[in-house]
Amino acid sequence: MQIAILLYDRFTALDAVGPYDTLSRIPGAETVLVAERTGEHRNDTGTLALTADAVLSDVTAPDVLVVPGGPGQAALMDDGPLHDWIRAVDTRTTWTTSVCTGSLILAATGLLKGRRATSHWLALDQLPSHGAEPTGERVVFDGKYVTAAGVSSGIDMGLALAGRIAGDTRAQTIQLGIEYDPRPPYDAGSPEKAPAAVTAAVRARSRFVLEG
Repeated sequence: MQIAILLYDRFTALDAVGPYDTLSRIPGAETVLVAERTGEHRNDTGTLALTADAVLSDVTAPDVLVVPGGPGQAALMDDGPLHDWIRAVDTRTTWTTSVCTGSLILAATGLLKGRRATSHWLALDQLPSHGAEPTGERVVFDGKYVTAAGVSSGIDMGLALAGRIAGDTRAQTIQLGIEYDPRPPYDAGSPEKAPAAVTAAVRARSRFVLEG
């Protein structure tokens, strides 16, 4: 089973690494980092790089496609070779997935038209313009399309998908193996829970460039 994780400049690291650390632990999984060019791709802060070993033409029939989000998403919204590749491999995937604003890229290809989807809370209002139905849920399954909300929800998506692919026991084994037992020190992980001043501050200095 091949799992293809798309990379591009200014992606958000956990959007890619969260699904990687969960899905790559499924027995028989082969994980490939793929991009329009091979080599290093730096994250949204420029301080961390992941290496793509394959270009788009090398990956033609992945079983699972993961599209992470990040500020670099804004430069990938126009139709072109990347969108053509996503649509082409989607005809072969069992699961096509995204994390955070990666769902905007999927939506821009037309694959989420008429489907329920989620994204980072700052990006939800961008989905309707591409024909998707936004929902504030953390992980959304609609057919073979799986979208996750902001950043950390990619871990939840990976575990939920691992359960669908390999069964609940295997997914629970993965969860225990990575000791994913979140107990956050603050209950401020959504705009509904965070203090108004904190929500306003995040809006004001957000790194997400929500265009498209």
